Amino acid sequence: MTVEAGSSRVQLCGAFAVELGGRRVDQALPGRQGRLLFAFLALSRPQRVTRDALVGALWADSPPAAAAAALNVIVSKVRAAVGREALRGRTDLSLILPEPAHVDVETALSSLHAAESALARRDWRRAWTLALTAQFVARRRFLPESDAVWVESWRRRLAEAYANGLECYAAACLELGGPELPGAERAARELLEVAPLRETAHLLLMRALAARGNVAEALAAYEKLRTLLREELGVDPCRAAQDTYADLLA
Repeated sequence: MTVEAGSSRVQLCGAFAVELGGRRVDQALPGRQGRLLFAFLALSRPQRVTRDALVGALWADSPPAAAAAALNVIVSKVRAAVGREALRGRTDLSLILPEPAHVDVETALSSLHAAESALARRDWRRAWTLALTAQFVARRRFLPESDAVWVESWRRRLAEAYANGLECYAAACLELGGPELPGAERAARELLEVAPLRETAHLLLMRALAARGNVAEALAAYEKLRTLLREELGVDPCRAAQDTYADLLA
């Protein structure tokens, strides 16, 4: 993981990695709890975090008998690893990352927001690029070594970001057309794997198949959607899907 001099980069999805001011520090953190503490503080920036909140982040409903003392030890070791300028405070703590700071979770969420805005402006190429960035991060498991409640909450948020990134990417590929059409179909199919009831995903798949000349498959995709919704929810497909189906039959 390389960054420009004086900057910082934090990777919390997939392999955990931290570089501050050009110096790798993740291996100096005190084990799993040290990584959890760092991650919690990194995602809480710029707010200060109470020690009670940190105890909850590390141990949830099962803190050790001497939780305050145990936390003091972890905080001291994390501060030694990252430096006093990075981990500040005594009663309440805050993490200050050397700027420019690149935290992968923040990058995924900001890229998704920008991709959605680009789609609204019909800037298909920019939406394509930003949606790929969001997917690249969000598809990796957030802090895979932990099942803390706050970690699971972030995983759900990132799973939704991944699904939305796939949708943005498929929509942008459709608008760009040509060599991007296979990407639209792949993204739509992948989106259906993670969100099988998302009607916009079925609609994107129908449109991608039709654009590639596979009208019969597009019609079959609609029938699959109709059957799924009828069996699962007892409803018909949305108007947009019905209109697309009618157009395909015309």
